Amino acid sequence: MICKIKGVLSEKNKQSVVIEKEGIFYRIDTPETVSLRLKEVGQTVELVIYHYFNLTKNKGIPVLIGFIDELEKEFFEKFISVSGVGPKAALRAFDKPIPFIAKAIEEADMNFLTDLAGVGKQRARQIVAHLQGKVGRFALIKEELEEKKQEDLVKKEISQEAKQILKRLQYRPQEIDNMVKKALAANPEVQAVENLLNEIYKQKKKNAD
Repeated sequence: MICKIKGVLSEKNKQSVVIEKEGIFYRIDTPETVSLRLKEVGQTVELVIYHYFNLTKNKGIPVLIGFIDELEKEFFEKFISVSGVGPKAALRAFDKPIPFIAKAIEEADMNFLTDLAGVGKQRARQIVAHLQGKVGRFALIKEELEEKKQEDLVKKEISQEAKQILKRLQYRPQEIDNMVKKALAANPEVQAVENLLNEIYKQKKKNAD
């Protein structure tokens, strides 16, 4: 049973990563809030692993799900203990920080829970009925810190998307990093890729004048 994987981050997507360890490449599913917090491709990372077999008629396919720490994995295991909520469904639902989800469960916040990917009203009621009073400790992280972390995640994602676009436009990696860094320094409140690219254009035009 695999409990942790430490290796070089070879590929990163919103809900999965590939980690290379001694010539073996491991594909690991990740909640979106986990993959956004990981380092850049090429750097060493370590993930806590939840390992299960996706059973089909003829075979069982091993599936790895990665988390930053044991606490996240523990909450995931509690979440999938709800009847009808499997690992795949939980993975989709974890598109918001765990402390926010735990708080919503404890407070029976149906609006928040039904806003999670794949969670309808009936499923939200089941989650609250099964977990309310059991996940309070996962909600103890101070909200202001978690909100700041979420803002950082959004900004990181925007920067990565902008870099991919600039790469396709034939800019060099070092040039791309400098342009993005200057644009964020000039306008740290950007909320979308389009805004960041517009700021990069403004900075580039300013330097050319």
